[in-house]
Amino acid sequence: MFKNTRLSAFFAAVLLSVSAAMVAAPAFADAPASAAASAPAAAPVDAAAAAPAPAAVEGAKAPATEEVHNPFGPEAVWNEGGFVPRATLILLSLMSIGSWYIIVTKLIDQMKIFKQSKETSAKFWKAPSIAAGSAMLKEGSPFRFIAETGTKATAHHDGALLEQIDLSTWVTMSIQRAVEKVQSRLQDGLSFLATVGSTAPFIGLFGTVWGIYGALTNIGMTGNASIDKVAGPVGEALIMTAFGLFVAVPAVLGYNWLVRRNKSAMEDVRSFSADVHSVLISGAMSTSEAGRAAGAKKIG
Repeated sequence: MFKNTRLSAFFAAVLLSVSAAMVAAPAFADAPASAAASAPAAAPVDAAAAAPAPAAVEGAKAPATEEVHNPFGPEAVWNEGGFVPRATLILLSLMSIGSWYIIVTKLIDQMKIFKQSKETSAKFWKAPSIAAGSAMLKEGSPFRFIAETGTKATAHHDGALLEQIDLSTWVTMSIQRAVEKVQSRLQDGLSFLATVGSTAPFIGLFGTVWGIYGALTNIGMTGNASIDKVAGPVGEALIMTAFGLFVAVPAVLGYNWLVRRNKSAMEDVRSFSADVHSVLISGAMSTSEAGRAAGAKKIG
């Protein structure tokens, strides 16, 4: 019984202290009977104090998931920019598309030439004649074009002016012209890559200068030179320089890479043309010598 009384007194004191601190009613602390009456009132206060805790936790987590929208970006350059920034972006986009198209198409052409070079080494030189070997090669192959050009040069060496050129020189000239046509075909589009690589950075720089000029003009007209008014437009203008470099760097790298591969391809083409020239000249000379020998026998 004594223990129960002491426990009851202890809990009553705790409740009284809580109620006195929360409600600020010292008059209730004088009456022991009021402790029981203040106990129910303390519970709602505690509940009310504990209720904001989840909201506070949620409020603390909210900034971590909040996404900050950047009003100064490529979309702002296109939407808020004038005619000059849009024209610059369109021009750089066209230059980038053209550069990648040329890089891909020329790479495919070079791969075909390397493959045809292996097929020529495996098939052409096993044929009984140049004409038969040419028929084994694919249509459109530069090696077949050179072989057929040399064959036609030996068969059609006629005309009043052409007869003044010896057969060896005529065949050499014809094969050399065919090789130059093949080289010109391989170099198609490389000048465009060189132009893009050298001019794209300056086009992007022009867009940057124009954007900065517009930003400074706006600052001068409004008289507001705060960081938020300066950093945004200047950052938008610098995007043009970055885009120009993005266009120029692949064009320069692609140009150097394709030029190096063209040299390797043309080495195979020139080696093949030199061998064809030697075979045609030796065959023509042997034919002419046989004809002379036959004519001498008839005369004798």
